[in-house]
Amino acid sequence: MTRAGFIALIGEPNAGKSTLLNRMVGAKVSIVTHKVQTTRARIRGVAMEGESQLVFVDTPGLFKPRRRLDRAMVAAAWGGAADADVVVLLVEAHRGVTEGVERILEGLGDIAKGRKVALAINKIDRVHSPVLLALTQKMNARFPFVETFMISAEKGHGVDHLRAWLAEQMPEGPWLYPEDQIADLPMRMIASEITREKLTLRLHQELPYQLTVETENWEERKDGSAKIDQVVYVMRDGHKGIILGNRGETIKAVSKAAREELEEFLDRRIHLFLQVKVRPNWLEESERYSEMGLNFKDGN
Repeated sequence: MTRAGFIALIGEPNAGKSTLLNRMVGAKVSIVTHKVQTTRARIRGVAMEGESQLVFVDTPGLFKPRRRLDRAMVAAAWGGAADADVVVLLVEAHRGVTEGVERILEGLGDIAKGRKVALAINKIDRVHSPVLLALTQKMNARFPFVETFMISAEKGHGVDHLRAWLAEQMPEGPWLYPEDQIADLPMRMIASEITREKLTLRLHQELPYQLTVETENWEERKDGSAKIDQVVYVMRDGHKGIILGNRGETIKAVSKAAREELEEFLDRRIHLFLQVKVRPNWLEESERYSEMGLNFKDGN
């Protein structure tokens, strides 16, 4: 008897949703960096647990939106939760019930109708047991979670227990994806996300949030390699200089790191070419949102 269903991971930015997704799937399908709000699209990762297929919807972090892109990301997050069979709310153990968590709890009421909502307290290695116990009691007093899990997504503690429980909750039915497929994102978008992650890691505080990476061209070659052309869109000339770096050193380092990860991910040779272009109004262009898997109208 096979089972299959959708699981939405929700929480504040940086709660560890992408790390948990990658840990569950056993491969890197979602961008993971130290910066908040790095997940833009609802990335689906697929994990197998016995006869159950778990399809994870890794939603953007839920936060107070200010710009069109923020509003589209928050709409995508709640939309992912509304489409799921099970919702898992991730809360950071050391931060507890923040203002952001309060807002999420307020919005969970409508989403919970017709689906199970579990609580996963993440980063448990950062606090002592009495703090965990108090947080568990406080959260469960606020919302009727069906289960509470103590995990460390980064180190793997408690993740197998959570995955086994999720497998039991999936509806009976045929698998939704081939057994060996780990993500339903087009490879073009995964390639863009890998490059965007490398930019984030390389530039730290200097990186403007107002950038996006698009894979413009993907050419399969006869020798089994692939040529990938990508464009980094920024809003100002000053941002372009930051990304290029002195004598192009930054963009070269980013390109090399992204190419190496793509080669490992795809298990073949990759020729990666990056360009940086200034588009002052890209945040108001519907095509850019489509590339990120977001709905432009949700930003209204």
